[in-house]
Amino acid sequence: MIRNPRTKRILSISLFILGGVLIFLAPENAWVGVVLLSLGLGVEIAALILSHRK
Repeated sequence: MIRNPRTKRILSISLFILGGVLIFLAPENAWVGVVLLSLGLGVEIAALILSHRK
């Protein structure tokens, strides 16, 4: 795991932004939208786990 708190914070913020962009760009009525939405949620969850670990 990443030990440097500054690197961990930068990675977590970039994952939050990437997840938000994926969720925002997901179309509403296509299966691609479901894939992008699930990818975005997965990235957001990974960022949360990364930011709360000590």
